[in-house]
Amino acid sequence: MPRLAVGDTAPDFTLPTADGGTLTLSDLRGRGVVVYFYPAAGTPGCTKQACDFRDNLASLQAHGYAVVGVSPDGPEKLAAFAEEEALTFPLVSDPDKQVLDAWGAWGEKSLYGKTVTGVIRSTVVLDPEGAVRLAQYNVKATGHVAKLRRDLGID
Repeated sequence: MPRLAVGDTAPDFTLPTADGGTLTLSDLRGRGVVVYFYPAAGTPGCTKQACDFRDNLASLQAHGYAVVGVSPDGPEKLAAFAEEEALTFPLVSDPDKQVLDAWGAWGEKSLYGKTVTGVIRSTVVLDPEGAVRLAQYNVKATGHVAKLRRDLGID
């Protein structure tokens, strides 16, 4: 399974959003983008992580970053999740897992001691030109946004 590395050009994508539209990654060029991949909307870990991004969104935006969450959930489930948790950044749906796979966020992982195939919780930060600035795989849901802020030099 290929993973993105610093300096790689991130694969572009156009995916359906929770609000019924579509998001094309290359439309966000000109600013940094935090793309994070999570297994399932509404689960405890994914909710904690999404709320951490929500609570830190103003600070990330002030430092020039947009945030996009990607999961295999359908747009309807994402819309309910966004409404329940008051999420104000785009959530996009990748049910075919093509983007997850292209970005190295789909594959074998360990879950409660068993090897399973699924979403590998990951975060990739892009520079304004769409190149990978930071790529983190197998991240923890809790505390990840705080670590990401430190890694990006955001107080």
